[in-house]
Amino acid sequence: MKLRRGSVIALILSPLAVGLILAIFLQSPGVTNPVLRFQIRADLGTLILIAGGLLTASALGFWSFRRRANTRLRMAVENVREEAKGERRRFLRQLDHELKNPLTALQAELAYLAEGVPIEQTGKVLRDMNDQAERIGRLITDLRKLAQIEEQAFEREPVDIGELLQEVVEAVQDHPGLPERCLHLTLLQSPWKLPPVPGDRGLLWLACFNLVDNALKFTPPSSEIEVRAFEVSPWLVVEVTDNGPGIPPEDLPYIFEEFYRGKNVRGCPGSGLGLALVRAIMARHGGDIAVRSRSGQGTVFTLRLPLAS
Repeated sequence: MKLRRGSVIALILSPLAVGLILAIFLQSPGVTNPVLRFQIRADLGTLILIAGGLLTASALGFWSFRRRANTRLRMAVENVREEAKGERRRFLRQLDHELKNPLTALQAELAYLAEGVPIEQTGKVLRDMNDQAERIGRLITDLRKLAQIEEQAFEREPVDIGELLQEVVEAVQDHPGLPERCLHLTLLQSPWKLPPVPGDRGLLWLACFNLVDNALKFTPPSSEIEVRAFEVSPWLVVEVTDNGPGIPPEDLPYIFEEFYRGKNVRGCPGSGLGLALVRAIMARHGGDIAVRSRSGQGTVFTLRLPLAS
């Protein structure tokens, strides 16, 4: 029968408590405290035998403990390796899927051209081929960015997040979805401005741009999108919010994985690497990204960046 930790502690402490009570009682005035005398005689051979037994028991106990510890460590390493293999297989399957679709479309369009399409349809076929080629190009570009973020070192410099966010808002002015949506930028100005954060300005710009671009891309017309930044020491916090349809609860645990696309956005263009890039950028800066979403009410993406110590 397996004992709980509390039961084991109770078994150990009970005799100690009884002994403490008896000791206090025997030391009290008016109580005769008997003195016990022990006399032990043993020959040298017996002492050596006892000492050898104690040493052997200690060595066996240490060996058993080390063996169990090594077994646990080996099992933990094997589990990590299996998880890494599983992640790699999943990544390759998704990469194959993302590349196969545009390549299949390109092959179909080429076959159509080879059959001799009517002249009035040639322009549409070429535009479709160009769209698929651009899709493959975006995928390759995002994969290269992801590899560079995770592997290459970068110089940290003070970055003015307020100025950076203003540049992001200016950069999305040509976004096709902007005229039908309201985009607001709110920056802390009083009693003091936002402090700078140490980091790579280009990478932080990319992270913020991806979140704003996603909000414009995945929310319906007439949506309200707000970008705000504020200080919650020791962090600088950037939030990108919208009042769109929200993210289904079953998709939330997976949206930062490479190539993952929720059920309600699979028809939208994109590589499926945008949020994975944002997560990698935050990790390299010692920060993090979180998401809150309510179905039919909207979504909040939160970036936290450590301030300079």
